[in-house]
Amino acid sequence: MNSPFEDDERLRRLLKAAMLEVLEERKELLQEAITEALEDVALSRAIEEGLSTKTVGREEVFHALEGER
Repeated sequence: MNSPFEDDERLRRLLKAAMLEVLEERKELLQEAITEALEDVALSRAIEEGLSTKTVGREEVFHALEGER
């Protein structure tokens, strides 16, 4: 019978091998995860910045958008 430590080590090796296989075969999964994380950080920073700036009206927003076209 294996000791608990041997089982833990075997499980760790199996998980590591499985993760490496997934990352090698499905690189887009890692790319998507990183992209989503970066987008979340950017959105969070934009929200924080928006909370610390003055509020503007709807008309001012549309005027600014129309001016950039």
